[in-house]
Amino acid sequence: MEINTIITKLLNGTIQAVKSVIPFTLDIQKPYLIRQPFEQESISVLIGMTGDIRGRIMIEGTNGCMSKIGESMFGMPLEGEMLESFAAEFGNMLAGNIATSLAGENALIDITPPTVIVGDTKMYGFHEAIHLPISLEGVGTLQIIFMIEM
Repeated sequence: MEINTIITKLLNGTIQAVKSVIPFTLDIQKPYLIRQPFEQESISVLIGMTGDIRGRIMIEGTNGCMSKIGESMFGMPLEGEMLESFAAEFGNMLAGNIATSLAGENALIDITPPTVIVGDTKMYGFHEAIHLPISLEGVGTLQIIFMIEM
């Protein structure tokens, strides 16, 4: 499969997944390329992809943003270890929905177990990545980073 086709399917699948998982009004911004390092400030989840599309997905947000998403889904604010556990599950939900959406487009991927990263961190290990910012009304912004292996 050609790389442009892969990226288009991945972005469309992600937008569909985000709309089905996140119960907020969304403003999906234009994706753009970033170079390493990616610097995070709060909490993120890193999930690997294998199959027709290989690489990693990183979903990053502030603690407040992740806590509000968790509160909307579970009815209570999350913090500490509960917030970190939720971030992993949230990443699984999004990545699983992305994989399901891509399967409908004849692109098969498997996802790896999530890795939660907390605190100020610099992410290396990619040359360029696709950055998809998504603003959640009244909540904050999620950063979705796709580090695709060619």
